[in-house]
Amino acid sequence: MWLSLLTLGLLSNTICALKIATSLQWIEHTPQPWAIKNFYKGDSAASLTSGGVANLASDKSFDLAANAETQGLKQYAGHKNIRLIYVVCEVAYRIVANKASGITKLEDLKGKKIGTMAGTSAGVFVSKMLGSVGLKESDYTVVNGNVCMKAPCGSGTFPQMISSKQIDAFGIWEPAVELGAQALGSNAVIFQNGSIYREVYSLYSTTEKLNDPAMRKNIVAFVRALNETLNVFTHKPETVYATVAQAVGMDVSVVKDVWPDHKWSGTWGPDLLDFLVEEDAYLAKKDGRAAVSKADLEKFLDTSIIGEL
Repeated sequence: MWLSLLTLGLLSNTICALKIATSLQWIEHTPQPWAIKNFYKGDSAASLTSGGVANLASDKSFDLAANAETQGLKQYAGHKNIRLIYVVCEVAYRIVANKASGITKLEDLKGKKIGTMAGTSAGVFVSKMLGSVGLKESDYTVVNGNVCMKAPCGSGTFPQMISSKQIDAFGIWEPAVELGAQALGSNAVIFQNGSIYREVYSLYSTTEKLNDPAMRKNIVAFVRALNETLNVFTHKPETVYATVAQAVGMDVSVVKDVWPDHKWSGTWGPDLLDFLVEEDAYLAKKDGRAAVSKADLEKFLDTSIIGEL
């Protein structure tokens, strides 16, 4: 009898433990391990597993996931139980171009080879940035490649490709753009406009997890820990540069260089809904599906956890 009760207690703890899927290689994810180590006070442990919001759709053992809004929208289209509950970071992505290719303004990218990753937030960014000056996707050639986290950047990475003139420009998340700009030196031209596009790196859960009282208590505790972490990342960044650099394999100096492009948000403004409506319409065409209605996207944005902090 006692053994059965003990086993039941252990199972309860296992069920309530937070299992979080996140991309462990990018700067944006780093508040999560910091929050778990320094501030999380849930009833049970929290753990990070390499992955993203797709894990919430395919594996009920996951309670939370972190990803850019692009992947959140892609998954929500087929899984209406997913909810965006918190914004970890907003990043105004950048395009770096080679002045030696005759590029001084965005319009000069017409007919050029541009590196990015189709189907990702970076692919959306490049399309929206160039679309803002009237360029259609047929007006330039998209070239796939890989990111680089630390110089020297190897073959097939965007910084190496722009240095060797395999591409004329590229747009991706940091620190690859910074490394590309450093490699080009005085020939680097940077384009950035957060009002046209910014990555909204967010925390997601599901209605099932949010409706579970024990799980919800731990989710609130984790988001509260993230809030404390973002305060540190915003106001005392010098205390986290080294930890962030070690976590993602970067040089501390480069972390410091790209830090101003990262806004550690927590919550979101009223403009996010229209931003998501527009982006989902773009993704729907790419994915060959119907766009999600604005009413459904309103449900996707769930402020209830933030409201409990």
